Order: sequence, then structure tokens, then C-alpha cells
Amino acid sequence: MRARRLGLAAGFSSIRPIIRKEFRQIRRDPRTLIFLLALPGFLLLMYGYALNFDFKHIPMAVCDQDRSPESRDFLERLGTTEYFDIRFRLDDPRQVDGLFGLDKARVAVVVPRGFAEDLASAGGAEIQVLLDGTNATSAGTAAGYIAAIVQGASIRMTTRVLDGRGFRGPALPVQAEVRVWYNPELRSALFLVPGLMAFILMIIVVISTAFSIVREKERGTMEQILVSPVRPFALIVGKTVPYVLISLLSAHLVLGLGWILFGVPIRGSYPLLLLVMGLFLLGGLGQGILISTVTRTQQVAFMISILTTFLPTFILSGFVFPIRNMPGIIRAVSALVPARYFLSALRDLMIKGVGIAAFWDQMLFLAAFAILTIVVSTARLRRTSGEERVKGRAR
Repeated sequence: MRARRLGLAAGFSSIRPIIRKEFRQIRRDPRTLIFLLALPGFLLLMYGYALNFDFKHIPMAVCDQDRSPESRDFLERLGTTEYFDIRFRLDDPRQVDGLFGLDKARVAVVVPRGFAEDLASAGGAEIQVLLDGTNATSAGTAAGYIAAIVQGASIRMTTRVLDGRGFRGPALPVQAEVRVWYNPELRSALFLVPGLMAFILMIIVVISTAFSIVREKERGTMEQILVSPVRPFALIVGKTVPYVLISLLSAHLVLGLGWILFGVPIRGSYPLLLLVMGLFLLGGLGQGILISTVTRTQQVAFMISILTTFLPTFILSGFVFPIRNMPGIIRAVSALVPARYFLSALRDLMIKGVGIAAFWDQMLFLAAFAILTIVVSTARLRRTSGEERVKGRAR
């Protein structure tokens, strides 16, 4: 027991010099510090403003062939919303083809002759809505906006006609009172910024950690460390701690920028947020060290890091594309991506402000991933260390 305690004490005492050495190394290499601190903020600015799913101010062309007060009133209502900007008033519907071809308009509304008369009759009036389907998402959203506006206008017109004829407007059998929780303004930034945070941190943390050990291999100092009395676990902890602290600082920088620039709040518990971020960063650091144990050059480490972080985090984490809409086999693959669980917990904490009961299972996976990667990395380093010691004795 005494020998075991002495071994543990020696192991912990050997961690401190490695941490100091790693901090010294980072300080001597400003590019690493810029990569860890400045790049996440820069990427948040770029992606935060470039990615936007809010479809507003869609350019619209209108063609009023009826030229009646009713048709003018209807078209003006389309233009008073923030979703459409009426930029072209056409005399001939055939002009729409040229505007769509030049991408100057994406929606066109044609009000035919006799619109007012048909409206006053029992049969009702018809309009024609033309959509540029090049961008299916934009066209689908615009069609939904148009349908909602036309429905509202129809109800108002029907009520007005009935009132003019001395009838009291009938009450609608079902009326919906719509309330949007957590994001009443339906801003896409609240959905995207937590995803950007997971995306940026995963890439930065894995690459920087993978480089830290591979750099030692390229300089030839790794063999000296492995044959020294330093245990593999102490080496991993010593290499990881500086990057955990710097990554946490970087994560807070991203959180601050998200709040200042995009108004993304933190409605949940801050200690819980810190715990979730810590688990995610530990998993990313473990993955980076694992990559460094199977590669010998920074180029190969960079390629493997990008392949295992960029595409899975961007496509399979639910950052942009909903996981529930993916085929079954892709959903199964996405279950192996840690960013998926971090993103889910992050949105629950930041946007919904809920407690740990909503995402405890996500935290379990993040903890399991972190433990698995660190244990496997330690095992690989221990085997490499043994091989180096055997080579040293043979010399």
C-alpha cells in the first residue's frame, strides 16, 4: 500500500513539470495561441453572419391586371410584411420569366382581370403565384408565407363583404392562438450559434492536441520522454491540462461574442454549462491525443483530425441538418459523433434554460467518450513507451 501511495505521489509530481513545459512551449509558439484563442472568434464571426436561415425581404414582382381598389389593397398587404419586398410592378405576366432568369425576383403574384367582380360573387377570386424553385428551401418558405397571407386576407375580405351586406360575420369554428416558446422572433442565430460553438471547438481542440505530441515526435524528443520515468497517464494529463484551460477560455470568448453580436443568451445554469463544456473538451482532447499516437507527422495528424471532426460535426451532429430526417443507417452513424450530444445539451441549456433532467443522457455519452479516448490513448502510449525502453536496452 505504501509503495502504491509513493507511486501515485511520484506520478502526480511528474505531471507538474510537463504542464509547465507545455505552457512554455505554447508561449514560445504564438501561432498556437492565436490558433486556440483568435481563430474560434474569427470563425464565429464568419460563419455566424454567413449562415442565416431567416428568409426575409424576398424580392417580389406583382402584376395587377384588374387595377381595382380590391386588387391594389391585396397587393399592398403583401408588401407591408417583412417577408417580401415588392421591387417590380409589371404590366405583362410574361415579364416574370426574364426577372426569374436574371435572379432579380424570386416570387411573382399575378392578379387577373375580374378579380374584384369574382371576389364579390359567391364563387370567389383566384390569383396566380409563381415561385423560383432553384432554391427549394427558399421557395417552400415563400410559398408558406404567401399561403398564410392569402388566407388572412381572404378572411378579412369575407368579413368585410358580409358586413357590407348587413350580415354579421360568422365566427370561425377553430381559431389558433400561436405562441412560440424560447425563440419568439424565430431568429436562426439562436439555433446556429450553439452549433457553431460545438463545430469550432471540436476542430480547434482536436487539431491543437494532436499537434502537441506529434511535434515532439518530429523533433525527436518524444523518445526521450517515453524512456524517462514519466508514466503514460501522467504524460497525457500533463499534455491535456494546458489545452483544457486554454480551450475553456476560448469557449467563453465564443460565448461572449455570441451574446454581444447575435444576442444568444445563457438561460440555464452556468455551472452545468461549464460541466458539459468540460466533458466535451476532454473528449476532444482525448481524441486529439489518440490521433497523435497513431501518426508521426503533423500533416497526417492534420488530415485525420479534419476527417474525423469537420465532416461529422458539420453534417451528422444536427448543427445544420435535422438528424430525424436522415436515413436509418446515417442516424446510427451519427450516434458516434460526440458533437451531437454536446449540441443537444448546449441548446437545452442556452436556449431553453432547462435542468440536467433534460440532457443527463447526453452528458453520460460525453463522459464515456472522454474516458474511452483517454484510456485508449494511455494504452497506446504505454505500449509505445515499452517498445522504446526495449530499444534503449538493446542499444
